[in-house]
Amino acid sequence: MPTERKHRQEIVRYGRMLHERCFVAAMDGNLSVRLKNDRILVTPTCLSKGAMQPSDMVVVDVEGKRVSGRRNVTSEIGMHLLIYRLRPDIQAIVHAHPPTATGFAAAGVALTEPLVCEVVMGLGCIPLARYGTPGTSELTQTLEPYVPEYDAILMSNHGVVTYGDTLEHAYMKMETVEHFAEIALVTHLLGRQQPLKEVEIEKLLTARTKYFGAKIAASMPLPQVPEKVT
Repeated sequence: MPTERKHRQEIVRYGRMLHERCFVAAMDGNLSVRLKNDRILVTPTCLSKGAMQPSDMVVVDVEGKRVSGRRNVTSEIGMHLLIYRLRPDIQAIVHAHPPTATGFAAAGVALTEPLVCEVVMGLGCIPLARYGTPGTSELTQTLEPYVPEYDAILMSNHGVVTYGDTLEHAYMKMETVEHFAEIALVTHLLGRQQPLKEVEIEKLLTARTKYFGAKIAASMPLPQVPEKVT
């Protein structure tokens, strides 16, 4: 099992990657990892994710109370606590504001059309949660209905949150969301979309079971299948 020291180094690494790829700006975003003994390692508030050091991280308990660390915990710790509480399988969380995906969130448009086979395989689809004020219980209330069944959620007028069994996987899901949003935007600019057909999605779901296992595949959300035109 990775040590806390290793987790701190990973958070620094992926925080810098978020910043370098312009998925966050200024002091935006936050990352966390679940530790043993009901502890969570999380990024601090008021610090660029591209300028963090391992010693900047904060350890909190399941109530969000700081256990160790010299900095203040992110104001959005409630979102992290909610996800860890509802999803025992989740070990890491990434919250960022990737421009294209956040643009869809600001426009009130979910990323649920089955346009790209890799997204259907890996995420199913990406729903849109209604707006909730950051750092308040409103935000957790808007996310709660989606957390049990989705690994990536657009947050209206806010950004994106992704999570997984490792910090690497949580980060990769963030990259997938933004990449898919860019592709979806191109289809909108072209004025047409060509979603996968139901039979094609069924084949992908079969493949998903083969590669991820029946239990994991069954827990992944199904993408929206376009209605047949009559």
